Amino acid sequence: MTRVFHRNPRERYPVAVRGDGAYLVDRAGKRYLDASGGAAVSCLGHSDAAVVRAIQDQLARLPFAHTSFFTNEPMEALADALVARAPASLQKVYFVSGGSEAMEAALKLARQYFVEKGEPQRRHVIGRRQSYHGNTLGALAVGGNQWRRRQFEPLLVSATHVSPCYAYRGKQAGESDETYGQRPAGREERDRLRR
Repeated sequence: MTRVFHRNPRERYPVAVRGDGAYLVDRAGKRYLDASGGAAVSCLGHSDAAVVRAIQDQLARLPFAHTSFFTNEPMEALADALVARAPASLQKVYFVSGGSEAMEAALKLARQYFVEKGEPQRRHVIGRRQSYHGNTLGALAVGGNQWRRRQFEPLLVSATHVSPCYAYRGKQAGESDETYGQRPAGREERDRLRR
C-alpha cells in the first residue's frame, strides 16, 4: 500500500531504483526504455558520470541560496550563457522551478507591463488550440487542450484560442499552408473581437 497520491490511484506502479542511460530499472531488475525522461523536458538520460559529478560538486559547495536574498556563481554563469545565445534585446533571465511556473511568471509579467504603462484594460491572452503550457490554473487557461481544461474552467481566467501552429488536422480543403498560417492574425482574431 502506497501513501503517495499517484496520478492514477488505481494503478500499481513499478518502483524505479536506478537509471542507466536511456533506461530505468525497477527493484525486480526489469529494464524500461525511458521514452519520456520525465515530463517531456529532460533529455540528459540517467547516471551520466559527468552530470552526476557536476551535481555532487555543486551540492558539496552550495546546495541552495534563496534568490530573494542571494545570487550565486552557477546561476550568474547560466544567465550569461543564455543571454549570449538569445536575441540582442533580451538581456535578463528569470529563473523558476519549472514550465508551469514559467508560464505563470510570463502571464504576470505581461500584466504588470501594461499596468505600469498605464494600460490596465489590456487583459486579453491568446493561446493556441492543442497547446500545452502546464498544469497550474494560469497555464491551463492559456493552454489549448480542452480535455485538460474542462473540469477547471470555472476557475480559469479568460483566454482566446486560435488555430494550432501545425495544419495537420485544422487545415480546410483547398486552404494553402500560407493562408492557414495567417489565420490568427486575420479571420480568427476578427471573429474574437466581434464576440
